[in-house]
Order: sequence, then C-alpha cells, then structure tokens
Amino acid sequence: MIPSFSTRLLVITSAPASSEGDSYVLDKKFVEGMRYYSASWMGRVACLAPTSGERLPFAARFSSTELPFDVHLRPSGHRIAAADLEGYDIVLCGGDNAAYLHVAELCRDLGKKLFYIIEYIPQTRRQIIMLDRSRALPRKMKSLLHIELTERRRRRAFGLATGVQANGYPAADLYRPLNANTLMYLDNRIDADLLVTEAEMAARREYHRSGGPLRLLHSGRLEPMKGSQDLLPIARRLQAFGIDFVMDIFGSGSLESDLRSQISEYGLSDRVRLHGSVDFETELVPFARANSDIFLSCHRQSDPSCSYVENMGCGLAIAGYDNRMWAALARTSKAGWVAPLGDWQHLADGLSGVARNRSDLILACDAARAFAGQHLFKDEFDLRLAQLKSAVRVPADTKVSRHTDV
Repeated sequence: MIPSFSTRLLVITSAPASSEGDSYVLDKKFVEGMRYYSASWMGRVACLAPTSGERLPFAARFSSTELPFDVHLRPSGHRIAAADLEGYDIVLCGGDNAAYLHVAELCRDLGKKLFYIIEYIPQTRRQIIMLDRSRALPRKMKSLLHIELTERRRRRAFGLATGVQANGYPAADLYRPLNANTLMYLDNRIDADLLVTEAEMAARREYHRSGGPLRLLHSGRLEPMKGSQDLLPIARRLQAFGIDFVMDIFGSGSLESDLRSQISEYGLSDRVRLHGSVDFETELVPFARANSDIFLSCHRQSDPSCSYVENMGCGLAIAGYDNRMWAALARTSKAGWVAPLGDWQHLADGLSGVARNRSDLILACDAARAFAGQHLFKDEFDLRLAQLKSAVRVPADTKVSRHTDV
C-alpha cells in the first residue's frame, strides 16, 4: 500500500472575525479565497484571525460545518507565538501588518516555510497618512517616522521568508530584490462567469459607432484618499466643453453628502448619478458591463486596487492618475490613459479627446477585456498556490492526496 502525503497550511490574516456558538462572522472575500485554498491544497487548511466586537463591513455569518477550513481566533493585539504555528508546515502571512513581521524569525527557528503577502509600498503608506484629515501635523510626523522604522523590519523579514507574494507592480518591483522567490499577482474578483461577454463587447462597439454619450463609472469608497473630490470638477469641465456624457458613481463615504449637494448646485442631476453601495456580483458588474465605457480612477496613491482589473473585466477602459500601479498597468495592458498625478483638469481634457475619438476608446475597451481575461481570479490564485506548493517536498515513494483530518 502506497502511503499518502499531506502538508498543512496556516493562513494568518489581519481581517477581523468573531464567533457566536458554532458560527463565525468572516470577511466574504477572505472566505472565498480560503475556500479556494482548501479545494486545491494537499492537506488541512486553517486560518488564524484577530477577534473584533465591532460590526464588520463586507462580512457574513458562516456555520463552522459549512467551512472547509479550520478557524482559530485570537484576541486583538495577540502576538503570534510558536504555539500558534504548531502542527502546520506552510505559513502564509500578511506582510502589511507590522505585528506579523516577527513571524519570519519564528518560522526560521521552527523550520517552517513562510510566505508573506504584501500590497502597500512605503510611498503609499505616506500618502495615506498625509491625506488623512483626522490627523494633526505632529501626529502625521510621528506616523511617518514609524513607517520608516517598520520598513526596516519588513525588509529583514522578507529576506528571511521562503517567498513573497506581491499584489501589484509597485510592491513586486520594490521587494523582489530582497527575495528572489517573489511572485507578482493581480488580486481581483472577476472569474469566467463575471467576465464581459463578446456579445456585450460588440454592443458597446456599436453604441460608440452610433455616437452615444460617453459613459463614465466610478466605484469605491468616497473618501479624499481615493480622490473622490475630483469627480465633480471633472464632470463640470466636461460639461463646459460641451461633451455629451453620463457619470455613475457607486459607493459611500465621508464625501457622499458633499457630492450629492454639488450635483444639485452645479445642475448635473441629469448627468451624474449616485447609486450608493451595491453588491459587486449581482449589481455593480452587470451594470458596468451593460451601461459603462470608462472607469474613472482618481487614486493618487499607488495601492494595487482590485478595481482596475475588475473594471477591465467588465470591458471598461480606464482613465486615471499617474500613480505607480496604474502607470505600470496602463503600459502593460494598453487599456487606458494616464494623467499627471492629481491633475484633474488634464484628466478631464483627456476624456474630452476620447469622447471625440471613439475608435481609440473601442481599442482600449477591447484591450481591457483581453488583459482581464488573462488574469481571472482562478488564474491568479493558481499562480499563488503553485508558488506555495513549490516549497513542499513530496517523498519520491508517496502519492499526493488531500486530507481533511485535524
């Protein structure tokens, strides 16, 4: 009889969770990722998460019996120790959280394989701090110093790790020199079922050949750090240029009431529509596929927002600022246009040109769909799983089988 082989994977996440009886409240997107790990891994999978007593956004309740992975909760502020890692062979850990950087030394001492996930670069962290209206300048200066000190620890930890999974071009470019086993991926929620169809793309081409209004879409948190304050100035400039357009804004946040007031004040109610927060799969994606052409991104920071690829997957070209993420993605995908960072006038002028040259828009939409089709959720997850599995040594005289024992 040939013995089976299994290895156990522990995912350490910063996404807060809570429990009640035999059920857990977990982030929905995180659960989908964990389901994929569990379905594809050759052994038991578990997550370790901090607890939270607050109402969690984007969360849902899951019975423990319906989850194909174990859930280990720890008090908020808990410092990961050797006992937390006991029984696991591979550890996948969030590297953006400074509280987890010491795990590199733990895994080295315990002989465990460790992979860090990273999204933000120091520049993005600094931008977020400086755009935070709630922090006074002395507090901002203290936070900036903390970023520099933490980054030294992060760089050392990444050098000790078995590998690094970098979400987006900026993080991959920065951290690859520290760890040769660095994988760049593009996080998004578009799968084959959500990808815009060829029939919908054909309808979009025909729409623009007939000269319909330019259809702009913006989605996400309506906050200064996301550049939402630039949306209405762009709309007003397009209006002044005599461009026939509509702008649909999805999301909520601190700027929502200001946007609503400005829409009325500037007489834009027939062109700019606020939709609030909606479900991604059942509302936002179908709307974007059928009713939009350009994702208007005013992000100043270089975070690897999943909105880029997700909107490309809906067949939308992108017009955005010259942050490191969109600049690199625009060069690679040919799916849109780049304006100088924070220059909303330049962004509006570019959109005006696109409105008058629809052939360029059609080409960009087609390129967006093609690029997203090469980076579907499953494809990106498969890349990440392959990297993790490459660290597993399977004995030559064994076969791989998936175990669900504890």
